[in-house]
Amino acid sequence: MTAPSGQSHYEILGVPVTASTQDIKAAYRRAARISHPDLGGDPERFRAVTLAYEVLVDQKTRAGYDASYGGGSSRAGTSPAAGNGTGVWEAGTTSHTTSRGSGPKTKSTDPAVFVPPLDGPGQLLTPVEARLQMHGMPRRRGIFGAEARIRREQRAMQILLRHVVAQQPSARLINGLRAPDGKTYIDHAVLAGYRLALVDSMVLPHGAYAWDGERLLHGGRSVLPPLLSHSVRHLQDLFPELHVTGWTMVLSPDENLHQPVIDRRPGASGGVEVGNAAGTVRGLKEFLGSGPQPNVVHMPSLARLIRGMH
Repeated sequence: MTAPSGQSHYEILGVPVTASTQDIKAAYRRAARISHPDLGGDPERFRAVTLAYEVLVDQKTRAGYDASYGGGSSRAGTSPAAGNGTGVWEAGTTSHTTSRGSGPKTKSTDPAVFVPPLDGPGQLLTPVEARLQMHGMPRRRGIFGAEARIRREQRAMQILLRHVVAQQPSARLINGLRAPDGKTYIDHAVLAGYRLALVDSMVLPHGAYAWDGERLLHGGRSVLPPLLSHSVRHLQDLFPELHVTGWTMVLSPDENLHQPVIDRRPGASGGVEVGNAAGTVRGLKEFLGSGPQPNVVHMPSLARLIRGMH
C-alpha cells in the first residue's frame, strides 16, 4: 500500500518522534523486508520507507526534518537539506522521475540514474566518485600464497569489469572489502539498482564438477568453496533495502571461461551460487538486470560499501 498523503517519516517507519537511532534502524529493517519489491512489496511504499530511514538515521537531517515537521511544512517524500532546516528536495523531481513503481519499466542498459540526485543535499560521495564504475583493488594481505591469490582476484576483477560492469551503466564494482566481522575479506561486490552480489573466486583444474549446495564434487573428491553465506546474511541485515546474494567464480588454470564445467544438482540451495566464469557472468547479469529499477545507482548503499568496509 502506498503511504497516505501527508504521512510523516516517523509514521512510515512506525516509530515515535522520541525514537532512538537504534529504534529507527530496527524499524527500518522490519519495514524494508515487508515492502521490498523483490519480496512482493509495493515499490512506492519501499521508496517511502527508504527515504524515511535516510532522513531520520542521520542526526543533522533528522534535526532539520523535525524543525520543518514541527512547523507543519514537511511531508513524506521530501528530505531537508543537510544543515538547513527549511530547504527540501522533492523525491519526485530530477532523477527521481523514474522512481520505482511509476512510469515505464527501466532496463539495465539505460543510462544510470543517481538516487538521490548528485546535486542533492548531504551527499556522501563526490560526483567523480559516484560515476566511477570500479573502486579499490585486490588487497595484499597475509604471507603464504599472497601472489597467487592476488593474481586470481585480478583475473576475477577483470572478468567482472569487462563482462558485467561495463555492460550495465549503473553497476559499481568494489574490490577488497573488509567483511562485516572485521576479520575476513570479500574479494568483490557488484552493486546495481537495488541488488548486491558478493563474489569470491577459486581455481580448479579442467573437468566436470557438481555443486550440491555445500560442496563441489569431482569424482570421489569433495571441494569446499569459499564460505560466503555468513557474509551474505550479515550484509542482508546491514542493507535491508537491497537484495543480497553470493557467488563463487571457479576459474580454470588458463583463460578458458567455460572450464571447469560446473553442474548444479537439483535441489541445491546453499544460499551461494557456484559457477565457472562464463556461468557466473551469465547469472550475475540476469540477477543484477532483473531487479526493480536496475539502472539506479543507490548512493547511500554505494557510499556505505566504499567508506564503511573498504
